[in-house]
Amino acid sequence: MKKILVQFDSDKYASVFDTITAYDAGVDQVIQYCGIVPEEVRNLVYGAMFTRGGDALKNSSVFIGGSNVLRGEEIMKAVSESFFGAVRVSVMMDTNGCNTTAVAAVRKIVSVGGLKGRKVVILGGTGPVGMRAAALMGGEGAQVFLSSRNLERSEKVCAAIKNRFDIEVTPVKVSNSEDLKAVLDSAYAVLTTGAAGITLLSAFIWQAHPDLVVLADINAVPPLGIENIKPHWDGKKIDGKTVFGALGIGGLKMKIHRECIARLFTQNDLQLDAKEIYNIAKGMDKK
Repeated sequence: MKKILVQFDSDKYASVFDTITAYDAGVDQVIQYCGIVPEEVRNLVYGAMFTRGGDALKNSSVFIGGSNVLRGEEIMKAVSESFFGAVRVSVMMDTNGCNTTAVAAVRKIVSVGGLKGRKVVILGGTGPVGMRAAALMGGEGAQVFLSSRNLERSEKVCAAIKNRFDIEVTPVKVSNSEDLKAVLDSAYAVLTTGAAGITLLSAFIWQAHPDLVVLADINAVPPLGIENIKPHWDGKKIDGKTVFGALGIGGLKMKIHRECIARLFTQNDLQLDAKEIYNIAKGMDKK
């Protein structure tokens, strides 16, 4: 029986990236729907649920992509609400790569050393990746500080993290170099998750920082989020620090993405969001 992945995408065109990744993960057929809104999901999910029964249900799964993360979360909720009892299919939400990117970045940082009791700072952290990375590092026992140029926005995101993940994250405002130096005081690790093409951490500050051990940046578009690093660095040792660039993180992100797609077809009741994808990635460390 063929493994069929139903791809929901809220954009005008369904993501080629997600489609190719699905095939590389061993999917036999991808059925794409684009321009999807939550109200249209139920009948499409029913098509996946009612065509196969019993153990065969695991051969049909749903992937939620697109570039609008808030819409992706709404679609995920609509998909979940379509299920009843044992009649369901596995589903994964990774809109704009938010979950797999955050998971990969955190796993890279954790690979250097445990985070329990350590201070970590997420610069430009109010977007979907920063929010998820904050929750995941908090789950590892870190003391997480999440920055924005606007304190009110940072506070709002930290409250959302608490509400969704039950993780305490400290909001901070970073609008100049003095703010940055203050928030980095005694920090063990820093992750930059700001918009593409914006430098958030200058070389002068990070190279001279006495306590920073790990630096990670998800931005591959120059100028990078961390000055004087390279996107392909994957654990590069420099100035006494371990550095992960966007491509170094991206290599692991792709492995996690493909592994999660493959897992969807092992049973019919998986719901893969940030925490579940993180747990899969932790298991991959042992392989």
